[in-house]
Amino acid sequence: MPRLELRAQPSRAWSVGSPLLALAITMLLGSVLFVALGKDPLQGLRVFFWEPINSAEAWGELSMKATPLLLIGLGLAMGFRSNVWNIGAEGQYVIGAVAATWVALQADEDTGRWIMGAVLLAGMAGGMAWAAIVAFLRDRFNANEILVSLMLVYVAIQVLYYFVFGPWKDPMGYNFPQTKNFEPGVLVPRLIEGARMNLGVVLALVGAFVMWLYMYRTRSGFALQVGGLAPAAARYAGFSSRRALWTVLLVSGGAAGLAGALEVAGPIEQLTPHIPAGYGFAAIIVAFVGRLHPLGIVLASILMSMFYIGGELAQSRLGLPKSLTDVFQGLLLFALLACDILIHHRLRKS
Repeated sequence: MPRLELRAQPSRAWSVGSPLLALAITMLLGSVLFVALGKDPLQGLRVFFWEPINSAEAWGELSMKATPLLLIGLGLAMGFRSNVWNIGAEGQYVIGAVAATWVALQADEDTGRWIMGAVLLAGMAGGMAWAAIVAFLRDRFNANEILVSLMLVYVAIQVLYYFVFGPWKDPMGYNFPQTKNFEPGVLVPRLIEGARMNLGVVLALVGAFVMWLYMYRTRSGFALQVGGLAPAAARYAGFSSRRALWTVLLVSGGAAGLAGALEVAGPIEQLTPHIPAGYGFAAIIVAFVGRLHPLGIVLASILMSMFYIGGELAQSRLGLPKSLTDVFQGLLLFALLACDILIHHRLRKS
């Protein structure tokens, strides 16, 4: 009977290359899935992996999907490197959108462009406040941050529903549960006239660079990584685990909240019940496919946004359910986990 044996030294090349192998396995399994559904596998793969990138307009749409995934993934990766498992970024994203909407609704047609900055800051503050609940319960009562952050997602969604079905519901909106459209001064400016790509893309890329500087060029970032890899060594060196806990949860919550603010003040232009789009959960896959490194997360966020757009195209062009997006995300994650097991272990006969 074969068994898994830990390798003395995992291959560094395969550690970097395994996401590409996982992607190839995902495409192979996806082809089998398309055949099982009675569809041409080449056409299905074209819809998922070529249509989302075959034009400038497609790249604009891709950037809109990739921006929240990148921002949230960067924040989560910082926590995961510190061994702090924030699984509830979706809730922080939602509360960020709610907080940003509260500021946006204060604007009128005469309000200056400064309000856009206030909207984004409110989104960050909302996400940080929601993550601070997790940090407080973990710090004060040693509550498990995985369970607490995950349960707070559903609380956040109920908060969202309260406002869009209640006090913020647009009286001129034909009874749809949504706020009024935001004033033009609130909206995030677009980078190219006629395209949907907006300033959020730049903010996300700047965030990736800032995370790289912080994690790999500062003492504080080094302390976070040491605390995640070797807690005993971190304590011996005088690094504060409590400070690390609060830092990574507030940063990841702020990043998720900013993503929520960019979503409501960007492509959506109002708050609706459809804001919870699963970005907070998909960003977990983005962080791991990107190897918890800023550059890898940039590339992984583009790939994951291709899955989102590919799922929508598969629904409209091939008549397949939109849930195929979730299937491809799951296939990629499990393929990556399988590759990682074989990177760190080898099969031996008993």
